[in-house]
Amino acid sequence: MSVSLLLVPLALAGAAAVQAAAERKSDGQLICQVQTRMRDVTLLEAALRDTGATVTTSGDSLTAAWAESTATFTRDADGIWAAHVTGVDQAGAVELMTGVDAAYGRRVQQAVLERLRDQAPAAGLRLESESVEQDASVRLVFEVERERA
Repeated sequence: MSVSLLLVPLALAGAAAVQAAAERKSDGQLICQVQTRMRDVTLLEAALRDTGATVTTSGDSLTAAWAESTATFTRDADGIWAAHVTGVDQAGAVELMTGVDAAYGRRVQQAVLERLRDQAPAAGLRLESESVEQDASVRLVFEVERERA
């Protein structure tokens, strides 16, 4: 008997629930706050680097710098990251965070795939095949190994 799993990238599972608000500081600088759905700091750092950002950490915040903009990420009470973006307008901030969200989704998919591959033998499963579809979904087919008497 075999088991087939289809892993769809997080970005395809649903559009990012990006909410943005803009505020202009007294010096005229526009800061856009963008709510995300990201929680894992390691995956967020990797996703930011995937988008070409230089990432620095300081205490409980992350700063990502691109050529034209900067985003400082802080966590809310639920552990979800929010970005405070400068250097772009509100639409640019949403576009930037949508790209980060897509990169984060790919990183989540990779982490889940690694976990499935690593834990399959202990669950009595043997990976028979793996294929990547055009939409970046991954299909894994596991063979259920029979217990030996």
